[in-house]
Amino acid sequence: MPVRVQREDFDAGAEIARLRADNPKVGAVASFIGVARDVNDGDAVMAMTLEHYPGMTERALEDICAQARARFDVIDLLVVHRVGELKPGDQIVLVAVTGSHRGEAFAACEFVMDYLKTEAPFWKKERTATGERWVDARDSDDARRARWGGGAR
Repeated sequence: MPVRVQREDFDAGAEIARLRADNPKVGAVASFIGVARDVNDGDAVMAMTLEHYPGMTERALEDICAQARARFDVIDLLVVHRVGELKPGDQIVLVAVTGSHRGEAFAACEFVMDYLKTEAPFWKKERTATGERWVDARDSDDARRARWGGGAR
């Protein structure tokens, strides 16, 4: 269950290929790539900086992946999350899940993203034409997280 937090960009195709390499049990791969937008709350965004607590962030991501493993019948999971300054169009996060069947892989991928958005210790600061601002958590992210209920089933 690989988890990485890094400044460097990632090659999603290569990451997914490694995740499923030589495993004939893999019948499905579900993935999500988050990309930095050029607008937020109606304002143009020139860049954003993602900050985190090294060690604590990786442990939180590993815990989220462990919860997904306990809930869903999956083979493997991967989370690669970038930190530092990102420009519009830059990749931010990759979540990839392998499984025997698509349903469990899709659900696990969505679960990991919903928990990541609300439970992982990342802080986002945007640079706009009017200056810098910290981005608050969205109610919609909390609502998506809440639909999964409590801990692992």
